[in-house]
Amino acid sequence: MIRNRSLPIDTVLPHLFYRELEQAIAWLTHTFGFTEHYRYGDPISGAQMRAGSAWIMLQQLAPNARTPLQLGYGTQSLTIFVEDVEAHSERARSAGATILEEPHETVYGEFQYAARDLEGHHWLFSRHARDLSPADWGATLAQPAPLSPEER
Repeated sequence: MIRNRSLPIDTVLPHLFYRELEQAIAWLTHTFGFTEHYRYGDPISGAQMRAGSAWIMLQQLAPNARTPLQLGYGTQSLTIFVEDVEAHSERARSAGATILEEPHETVYGEFQYAARDLEGHHWLFSRHARDLSPADWGATLAQPAPLSPEER
């Protein structure tokens, strides 16, 4: 695979749409700790940001499109892994994020909290709390998962 310094490989790159990109970049930086990688357009029409090894694209919302906040509902959620969930939650709360779920441990071994951003996008910030097999908490594997290079 060809390397491209503009886009990480082997990653899902969600695109999030905002009415005011400059405001969204500043808010995501201050509230959730994202770092801007690049922006493009004049006026700005897109930007790429990262938090740890998680990458997102921000795009200018089209005039006839609506954000989750404007629609009154969302259809997806983004999970970002962070080391200190409690501190991240407090940072987000202090900066004005709407906390939807307080930090808690899930049945599947994650310690996480949920928040909504300034446009209504749903976020989960999580860390692994316990190493559980999906069967340990009641899931049924469709087929054995292939081993990662680290597990081989």
